[in-house]
Amino acid sequence: MNSGAEIDEESDNRGSMWVLDQKLDQPMDEEAGRLRNMYREKKFSALLLLRLSFQSLGVVYGDLGTSPLYVFYNTFPQGVTDPEDVMGALSLIIYSLTLIPLLKYVFIVCRANDNGQGGTFALYSLLCRHAKIKTIPNQHRTDEELTTYSRSTFHEQSFAAKTRNWLERRPSRKNALLILVLVGTCMVIGDGILTPAISEVVVVVAVVVLVGLFSMQHYGTDRVSWLFAPIVLLWFLLIGGIGIYNIWKYDTGVLRAFSPVYVYRYLKRGGKDSWTSLGGVMLCITGTEALFADLGHFPVLAVQIAFTVVVFPSLLLAYSGQAAYLMKNKDHVFDAFYRSIPDSIYWPVFIIATLAAIIASQATISATSSIIKQALALGCFPRVKVIHTSKNFLGQIYIPDINWILMILCIAVTAGFENQSQIGNAYGTAVVIVMLATTALMVLIMILVWHCHWLLVLLFTGLSLIVECTYFSAVLFKIDQGGWVPLVIAAAFLLIMYVWHYGTVKRYEFEMHSRVSMAWILGLGPSLGLVRVPGIGLVYTELASGVPRIFSHFITNLPAMHSVVVFVCVKYLPVYMVPEEERFLVKRIGPKNFHMFRCVARYGYKDLHKKDDDFERKLFDSIFLFVRLESMMEGCSDSDEYSIYGQQTEKSRDALLSKYAKTAISDVDLTISSMDSIVPGKSPSSRPNSLTMSSGQEGNRTETDELEFLNRCRDAGVVHILGNTVVRASRESRFYKKITVDYLYAFLRKICRENSAIFNVPHESLLNVGQIFYV
Repeated sequence: MNSGAEIDEESDNRGSMWVLDQKLDQPMDEEAGRLRNMYREKKFSALLLLRLSFQSLGVVYGDLGTSPLYVFYNTFPQGVTDPEDVMGALSLIIYSLTLIPLLKYVFIVCRANDNGQGGTFALYSLLCRHAKIKTIPNQHRTDEELTTYSRSTFHEQSFAAKTRNWLERRPSRKNALLILVLVGTCMVIGDGILTPAISEVVVVVAVVVLVGLFSMQHYGTDRVSWLFAPIVLLWFLLIGGIGIYNIWKYDTGVLRAFSPVYVYRYLKRGGKDSWTSLGGVMLCITGTEALFADLGHFPVLAVQIAFTVVVFPSLLLAYSGQAAYLMKNKDHVFDAFYRSIPDSIYWPVFIIATLAAIIASQATISATSSIIKQALALGCFPRVKVIHTSKNFLGQIYIPDINWILMILCIAVTAGFENQSQIGNAYGTAVVIVMLATTALMVLIMILVWHCHWLLVLLFTGLSLIVECTYFSAVLFKIDQGGWVPLVIAAAFLLIMYVWHYGTVKRYEFEMHSRVSMAWILGLGPSLGLVRVPGIGLVYTELASGVPRIFSHFITNLPAMHSVVVFVCVKYLPVYMVPEEERFLVKRIGPKNFHMFRCVARYGYKDLHKKDDDFERKLFDSIFLFVRLESMMEGCSDSDEYSIYGQQTEKSRDALLSKYAKTAISDVDLTISSMDSIVPGKSPSSRPNSLTMSSGQEGNRTETDELEFLNRCRDAGVVHILGNTVVRASRESRFYKKITVDYLYAFLRKICRENSAIFNVPHESLLNVGQIFYV
């Protein structure tokens, strides 16, 4: 622990009051380091894995699996003139499915999951742990002690270190990376809105189906997947079987399309027309981005098994079968799938196809919920209600507000497009932009996280960009033919997310700069210059150190304060979850007779706030255990303070942990809290009115006395003190900043959930402290 040495070196420059303030409220390095590593990754049995693979079909692969319904029509909207064009398109489809969903996503990108969580925000969280690129500067080295804060290390002269330093050097690069993540996220949302529109033909039927589908979401992914999975599995078996039948009946020669030579011939023969038709070909890989975002709902291995065993072979057979049919019936390209169904099973397949088209939307609906939850936790989306629908799998969630907004947008898009070709153009634009964003993030993952050799990074980047940039250049020709729709949708969501994030960052920076000195607080004396009334005041703050401005505002305007004050910081970290055993960090602020504590409650983007009584109980259990541990170690000498958890008290602490609570909690920071009091005094090296440390000048309250005191205060009542902050742009701000802060951000704060609702604070024990921030 070097903090003492650092303080001594800087004391001459900053003064004794600054030194004292640093000593009084140091970061919780020791506390975080002493938490136990009790979390273990959940293992899945073979039977459970097969069950989850089966369920994933109904949620993850509905979108990708229904692409055969419309790919050939969108590839040849003007009809097929040469049967060889069908062979070229089939060859493109085969290699697109192999390179993008199979090799890139299933076997490479899915490995970059953040402990089972997928999507662009999961990649961003992973990068935030390996480089200081998070734009909200609330990261601290104590967070790295978490079990789930897994990260690798690398040599300072390595290419990874140089890349990290390049990213960290300028804020503009951090913002550019965040915008890239937000663009990818918004495009996935746009994809989710377009999926139902492309899967249905009759508008009235589509609207009825959409209302029913979105109304089912509150039942949760687990129940919905059990309902949908048998239908999707039957769908894949049917299209695979029909494909085999059509290949055998019409033309086995289509299997020659596995040769890439047909791709070259197709592009050379057709010129610009063949190039622009790639926008239709790429619809065969739509749903791939949802595959990665849906990882939070199912284990990675289950998703991989379902794709390689069922989805991939069925799709190859389905497209090959349609191509074989079109070789002999090129005039039927507009409804090739339905025309290629054998007459004897037409109606059963038609019914299953209709149901599969309905289910196709489930993949992107689930993906949208997952990424919104991640964005919410990382401060990039307004506060909304999140409901966990499964006790066994925390990744399965339902967000009512987003669900109904998506439904309205889906209905509007479905009713607004004139034909399916326009929808396909819009759909392709959204998909390819998401894939480009994922590629850019994966390059950084391979360098900073996996430490891959630069040749492997170059190979992955080159192959991905060749395919994706080719498709991107094709969809650019169709921007005016419907491709603008996802751009508008994504731009609207991007504006919302970036404005909210900008306001959140400015609020945090203002609170950091305006926090109150602990030395000033302690200079007021144990009573804080007020009447201390029975009860406990929980002061919520975004700061993990220092006293928030709302507290000084509170005590300067009211004549009384609670006997016990706890500063509660609810902090979200760039991890998927924080184990319950490592949730809370507690330390004492100042001497015992001030009865002031700090508690940092740490959450990941997958975690959910528990109900208020449960949160309160765990918080107070943590404080009570802290007091016991503090009392147990008060007799230790200064030489033992850093090895206190070594040989002397390991067994004692473990006994206390098992006896009193499952909540892991740290002991007191002995550098400060073992001191009995802080009183005015004189020192040769300081001014006469400076504060100096002294031990034993006031009688200690025994452990039992303090615990009884805390219990009495708890029984007297707990009050939750929250800051009701209004953010305004300063007068000298530019006009665009005033519009952003005074109108857009203010509007979003007005319509989003209140902090009291997020923390589940009962209204009868809530106290709002109003204040205005000028940024």
